[in-house]
Amino acid sequence: MLLDINWTLKWLTLCAQAMAGHRMELIELDRAIGDSDHGENMDRGFQAVLEKLAEAPPETPGAALKLAAMTLMSKVGGAAGPLYGTAFLRAATALGDATEIDSAAWAAALAAGRDGIVARGKAETGDKTMVDAWTPAVDAARAAVDAGAPDVLTILVAAAEAAEAGAAATDPLVARKGRASYLGERSAGHRDPGAASSALIFRAAVGAAA
Repeated sequence: MLLDINWTLKWLTLCAQAMAGHRMELIELDRAIGDSDHGENMDRGFQAVLEKLAEAPPETPGAALKLAAMTLMSKVGGAAGPLYGTAFLRAATALGDATEIDSAAWAAALAAGRDGIVARGKAETGDKTMVDAWTPAVDAARAAVDAGAPDVLTILVAAAEAAEAGAAATDPLVARKGRASYLGERSAGHRDPGAASSALIFRAAVGAAA
């Protein structure tokens, strides 16, 4: 199985559905340690992505991700827009003009996206940010490729499961970056909303391939 434009468009559609469906959950997570707008921002941003895709349907996965990146940067407020926008843009650049994506290419795109988030946000694993979901996902994807995983679906599942575990692991952490860091020890006991939305995005990638 190879990933193509149809998968990419379905993935972005499922991302939009996930953000709409989990909007209140993300708002509540952000209310506890942020400014309570993450769910609203992510929902609005991905609905705008769907509108842009409908206006000018892209022909390659990279082109679709680039369009998503530019839309998220312009429509999503706070830190999430630049961070997600950078992640999608770096992934798009890694994919280039390829019409089909194999396991190794997808793992490389994920790594490029994660590196973009780190470069933009200056966060590391353990800082209680979306990096805590992205880095385990990248590591799991790479490990699956190195182990000779038979198809891309295996890579997608490994990444999604690792992202979900990484998001859950932010619960006890004390935030060291972003607005949540202002709370100090009081940030412990709450899941990072960016890690939670990232896990939804990785799970949507699996759904698009099912």
